[in-house]
Amino acid sequence: MGKKNKKEKKAKGAEKTAAKMEKKVSKRTKKEEEDLEALISQFQSLDAAKTQVLETPCAPPSPRLNASLSAHPEKDELILFGGEYFNGQKTLLYNELFVYNIRKDSWAKIDIPSPPPRRCAHQAVVVAQGGGQLWLFGGEFASPDGEQFYHYKDLWVLHLASRSWEQVKASGGPSGRSGHRMAVSKRQLIVFGGFHESSRDYIYYNDAHAFNLDTFAWSKLAPSGIAPAPRSGCHLASTPEGHLMVYGGYSKQRIKKDVDKGTLHTDMFLLSAESLEKWTWSRVSPSGVKPTPRSGFSVAMGPSNRSLLFGGVHDEEEEERLEG
Repeated sequence: MGKKNKKEKKAKGAEKTAAKMEKKVSKRTKKEEEDLEALISQFQSLDAAKTQVLETPCAPPSPRLNASLSAHPEKDELILFGGEYFNGQKTLLYNELFVYNIRKDSWAKIDIPSPPPRRCAHQAVVVAQGGGQLWLFGGEFASPDGEQFYHYKDLWVLHLASRSWEQVKASGGPSGRSGHRMAVSKRQLIVFGGFHESSRDYIYYNDAHAFNLDTFAWSKLAPSGIAPAPRSGCHLASTPEGHLMVYGGYSKQRIKKDVDKGTLHTDMFLLSAESLEKWTWSRVSPSGVKPTPRSGFSVAMGPSNRSLLFGGVHDEEEEERLEG
């Protein structure tokens, strides 16, 4: 019992620290976000010129990272949205939509009126309802010099049958963030983790939120058990029973002024759904040979109730940087 109480106290202490840090980050980033909102507004004015849906065959998209790539729920197509690219001088953000036809091995650029603002490090998932839908949440916009960041907390749906974007305005959702993960659990979208960063501060999250696809309402989950440590860039996959598996990821903490230490997480947790309102966190100890520590990897659900993990990154920090 003593060990369990210590763990619970430690978890509650971490939650209080995170709440204080979030308040601090929010205060310092307000001015930055106001500046970036003006820039985002300029880009949206350019997007307003799009008045009809246009499909244009094209070469493969230009290089980019932190875009989303989703499989169409009914067709042999992959849907690419957003992303970022640093050309050596400035950071470019995209809100382009591309479709890759697997059978024909061909790309097409789809211009649709009123798209989401440019972003990267967002999350997108697909559902089969209504002829197929692509749901998109969060992400970030960076200033051209890559020094300032705006974190979105908006929710969008792309109706694949009619090829139309719709912003879904529902209160009570997650705070602005990027690097989070989103998965479909039965009739809900589940958002977990992520981070929020300004030019001087940052905070990593381990909260979980659910968006009901029937009522179009957000709710913050309050699972029992000990939650994973805050993180971004992790693995989040849904099981056939509607449970969710969390694995790995990355977070960092401040050691002293201007000195941060990163952590690559290698633990695994199960978020079990007993009902729409009742959830439980539990630690999982998988057998077999685990992947080496990494974050930012890609995950896809495969046959036979298996998820497939590929790639990722492991940055080695220099001693001088840690020592300051």
